[in-house]
Amino acid sequence: MNKPSLTVSSSPHIHAKSDTASIMWSVSLALIPASLWGIYAFGLRSLLVLGVSILTALVCEFVLGRISKEDTLWDGSAFLTGLLVGMNMSPTVPLFIPFIASAFAIVVAKWTFGGLGANWINPALAGRVFVFFSFTTPMSSFKAPRALAAMVPDSLSSATPLSYAKTSISSGTLGMDTSALLSNGGYPTSSFADSVSSVTGFSAYSVDSFVGNVAGCIGEVSALLLLVGGIYLLIRKIITYHVPATYLLGTALLSWIFGGIPAGLGAFHGPFFSSMFSGGLMLGAIFMATDYVTSPITHKGQIIYGFGCAFFTFLFRFFGSMPEAVSVSILLMNIITPTIDRYVLPRKFGDTKEYRKQQKEAKV
Repeated sequence: MNKPSLTVSSSPHIHAKSDTASIMWSVSLALIPASLWGIYAFGLRSLLVLGVSILTALVCEFVLGRISKEDTLWDGSAFLTGLLVGMNMSPTVPLFIPFIASAFAIVVAKWTFGGLGANWINPALAGRVFVFFSFTTPMSSFKAPRALAAMVPDSLSSATPLSYAKTSISSGTLGMDTSALLSNGGYPTSSFADSVSSVTGFSAYSVDSFVGNVAGCIGEVSALLLLVGGIYLLIRKIITYHVPATYLLGTALLSWIFGGIPAGLGAFHGPFFSSMFSGGLMLGAIFMATDYVTSPITHKGQIIYGFGCAFFTFLFRFFGSMPEAVSVSILLMNIITPTIDRYVLPRKFGDTKEYRKQQKEAKV
């Protein structure tokens, strides 16, 4: 029986400068600014939540690595998973919740399917969604940031701007687009945002949500610092623009075109900028939807994937029961990723326009 032979050319060989560890630690580094802002805005308990999430992920990774006889603790993947789980937590959650979320992310979503590279869903998102549906009340209770702590009444102390807007619109008490509703309908804004709004015309809520002066999860509130981290990853060529740009712009366009319908305003009266800056969209679009393992491999496939995430996020936000559904939207598209990769195939090496022209002429 003839064995297949392999031909290895002489050196030098092309060698990628990045490996798994450098990629994972670079993504974690890009998340540090937004994490520090969350600690500043919500207090030192946020640091404790992040610490529990990260430590739990590292311990679970160490134990399962020893059982599987694989040294994966220092490749940065477990640290990144724990960090993302913690950033998706409310600063007020009981500490057993980030513990359970990180353990579920590492043990069930990652190692049950074979470890890094074999998981079919994003582990951090899986952990977050698991505890959200298991402990909905504490996962839906939030804390006003430092800049608004003195201005937020008790009735709004545990509500994010998105949940407040959704409740107000669905009850019929306020009928306006989300950004105007939040700026003028009772949700307080910082003096800085009010000043910027008076000069630029942008809603004060959009300004606060861009900077990070809103209630929400620890690592999702500052769109500005998440963008800074995203730009760093783009410069390092760790991610490409295809998924984040399609996801963010797709959500904004769908929200602008159809988002005014639930409030009775009709089409083209929904929020544009505030839909991009609100909730966990920026964190999800830049740092979780771009996961190498669970997103398509081709640029065309990534555009389809990003728009799918945008569609589900818009649908759940404006017509579903939940005010925010970035995590669920990305997980749904994780499931569809293999189908996208199956039908959206990469171009074969050497398949250029000139080559196809020559082949056509040769047949003639």
